[in-house]
Amino acid sequence: MGKTVTVSIDDIPPITDEERKQLLKLSEENESDIDFSDVPPIPEEAWKNAVRGRFYRPVKQQVTLRLDSNVLDWFKRNTPKGYQTDINRVLSEYVDKQRKKAG
Repeated sequence: MGKTVTVSIDDIPPITDEERKQLLKLSEENESDIDFSDVPPIPEEAWKNAVRGRFYRPVKQQVTLRLDSNVLDWFKRNTPKGYQTDINRVLSEYVDKQRKKAG
């Protein structure tokens, strides 16, 4: 495993006006219009130890939620990761689908 490097947000210089213009221009383009031809392909073996969400952890908020007892019971009996994690995953997938429909 590699060496851990700690960087403070204060160590990162602010973006320049030119960088801001470039980012704004990119954000306005359709992804299908961006030329990726110069990006080399990533070999399959590069992904063999990849872990989804390893560095991204969304902020979670504790809530009280009323669910139908049969729904809660099903998640408690049928989910290997823990029922709360899987309920969150299902709700997140639903939100993503709704965003894609709307956008």
